[in-house]
Amino acid sequence: MCLRKMKFVVKLFPEITIKTKPVRQLLVKQLTQNIKNVLCRVDPDVKVKGHWDAIEVRTKDDASAAVNDAVYGALECIPGIAHVLRVHEYPLGTFDDIVENTLAIWRQELIGKSFVVRVKRTGKHDFSSIDLERYVGGGLRKLSEAKGVDLHNPDLLIRLEIKDQRLFVIEKRREGLGGFPLGSADSTITLVSGGFDSTVATFQMIRRGIKTHFLFFNLGGAAHENGVKEVIYYLWKKYASSHKVKFISVPFDGVVEEILTEVEDRYMGVVLKRMMMRAANSVCERMNLDAFVTGEALSQVSSQTMKNLRLIDDIANCMVIRPLAVSDKQTIVDQARQIGAASFVERIPEYCGVISRKPNAACKRLDVEHAEAKFDLAVLDQALANAKVESIDTMEWQPTLDMEESLNTPLDQNSAIIVDVRHPLEAEQHPLRVEDHSVIALPFYSLNRQFSNLDQSKTYLLYCEKGVMSKMHALHLADAGYQNVGVYRI
Repeated sequence: MCLRKMKFVVKLFPEITIKTKPVRQLLVKQLTQNIKNVLCRVDPDVKVKGHWDAIEVRTKDDASAAVNDAVYGALECIPGIAHVLRVHEYPLGTFDDIVENTLAIWRQELIGKSFVVRVKRTGKHDFSSIDLERYVGGGLRKLSEAKGVDLHNPDLLIRLEIKDQRLFVIEKRREGLGGFPLGSADSTITLVSGGFDSTVATFQMIRRGIKTHFLFFNLGGAAHENGVKEVIYYLWKKYASSHKVKFISVPFDGVVEEILTEVEDRYMGVVLKRMMMRAANSVCERMNLDAFVTGEALSQVSSQTMKNLRLIDDIANCMVIRPLAVSDKQTIVDQARQIGAASFVERIPEYCGVISRKPNAACKRLDVEHAEAKFDLAVLDQALANAKVESIDTMEWQPTLDMEESLNTPLDQNSAIIVDVRHPLEAEQHPLRVEDHSVIALPFYSLNRQFSNLDQSKTYLLYCEKGVMSKMHALHLADAGYQNVGVYRI
């Protein structure tokens, strides 16, 4: 058997492959750089090389299983990737060499299973793909404990790729995020509230390759801002960390107070949205952006009818993008669950700010303009002057302790085992030592998959330096049904 090398082959999203040659080259270049930006934080020794039809990612020959798993998991969440192949590379060799090398990867999986071999071949060879499929299939059937070959409904599909004099035995295939590489389109800013709608709208923009900053109108004080930051940080960390973006928080309590005091009840909701549009105009102008994004969907609430949205858009100086305009609520909630954000969104209290008793679903322009005429725009100017701008990777906030207390209330703190979920490099540089508690290391990228292997009669408290990653994963595990997990804070 020849010496093998582990690598990952990143296949491009189909919309990339149909672009003209110059555009495709730019997209592949951007995707290659994005992968480098993300993976350098997983393992600085990872090598990334772009090709016309795919991107190759190589880890060191002695890379641990944990590092390879982390690389695989990160690639699944980078926009622009159709799917990721985990492969073992060998020199091509003879047909018998190919059988031996394939068997080295698939022997255990083949036991008691039916299978079929499929070969994809590039280059000039004195054999066809079908010739090799038949030979390898016969060899595996003879040398393994497989049930047999099944061409139509096999238990296992064994894929081999040959490029000139190299053999790639594909061990696993995972679907990617799809879409376009982040940074390949213009930048924008998303108006976020921490709810399902703005969260999913943000994800859809990221998936489309659009670098997205975040604009938050704070209606509920520190607790509201903390909760929204947790949602946004999760989205960025998982799907968009190849690029740095801004988080802008505008204190809107004064604006709400002015509306409640000066604006007629039935127009309050529309006036509030118009004030948000004015604020978004100002932020976009400062950041030289041509569009902003909202999570509004038609007819969800009275301010989101066609007539009222038209009046709200009158204020906008930029293009207003509403990716969820025709989505129903259940579809939005389902996607929030798919991307892993629902557990955060569900824990954020609803901060409506303005609730009309008898909202007008079909306002007239003159009536709205008359209703907001008493609003002192100096209040809005003051809110914008007090806005706080932060880089998302260095945001400052205290994780909401009520969530941690809720997680930890039923747990026996004294006998708990501390689980250090930091990256191994970080844990090695700053070891965690806690008196009277056992400490085990289980990196965040392996936690969800390996937590079930721990002794479930024990109690576990997750730890990371800032308390953010530990709480995120504790919430996920709690949602998955584990009642023995909480958050440890020094």
